[in-house]
Amino acid sequence: MALASPGIVKQPTWKLYYELTKPRVVALIVFTAIVGTLLASPGWPPFAALVYGNIGIALAAASAAAINHVLDQKIDEQMSRTRGRPLPTGGLQTHQALLFAALLAAASMAILWWLVNPLTAVLTFASLIGYAVIYTVFLKRATSQNIVIGGAAGAAPPVLGWAAVTNSIDPNALLLFLIIFIWTPPHFWALAIARRDEYAKAGIPMLPVTHGIPYTRLQVLLYTVLLVLVTLMPYLTRMSGLIYLAAAIILNARFLYYAFALKMTERTELPMQVFRFSISYLMYLFAALLIDHYIITTQLQPLS
Repeated sequence: MALASPGIVKQPTWKLYYELTKPRVVALIVFTAIVGTLLASPGWPPFAALVYGNIGIALAAASAAAINHVLDQKIDEQMSRTRGRPLPTGGLQTHQALLFAALLAAASMAILWWLVNPLTAVLTFASLIGYAVIYTVFLKRATSQNIVIGGAAGAAPPVLGWAAVTNSIDPNALLLFLIIFIWTPPHFWALAIARRDEYAKAGIPMLPVTHGIPYTRLQVLLYTVLLVLVTLMPYLTRMSGLIYLAAAIILNARFLYYAFALKMTERTELPMQVFRFSISYLMYLFAALLIDHYIITTQLQPLS
């Protein structure tokens, strides 16, 4: 049984369970799912898709996060960034976290299957298993390309939100998937550079551990260049218009600046700056998609 670490202030039980859900990560996941839901409809999406669909997706993401806490408990104990989590500190026990995760997953599947549509439920469950089991149990510990392969689960939310409206897998939804899929490596590898020694101590074969920091810096730059090209595709395919294009150009210019700086210099603060900016980048990029979508939709509405 894990014992509470000295100096750790005891938190309310509800807050410990809340921390198990990785709320900031889930918030970004749900945001991209909501964007998928809204983009799937020329106007306002159906209530069930928008509300029940995204509640179900949020519960599944929270369940996957809780399972991740359980499976990574030993690793979390060795890393300063994570040793204050509820399981390493002894605030919650493993069986409590597993029961909590199971309840969240069951609630998610029930909501999505009966109140949205079975396709969204199946895709969401596959995404949950992909992150909580395939990535956490196997890929994370097996290969330096873990975040590349496992990134598919994290890129799924826009597809899930879109499927909640259309009950189908739309090519435009897959384009949103591709953007997040390509965004994930430079986003996470920047953090991995900053935490390289901790990952090495924990025995996790992240790219900076297996191939070195200079090689990882190069990969961050190359993936950022690829991301720039991919993020132009919504405009080129006429999924979005000039508002999105302008936002994408500005955001990509900033991301490229950070990636070049990371490659060409060894400033110790840069990896975390890149990591933090990458989060804002994705939020602003998807927000631009929404703004563009609704302004264009409004302009195209026939006068009554």
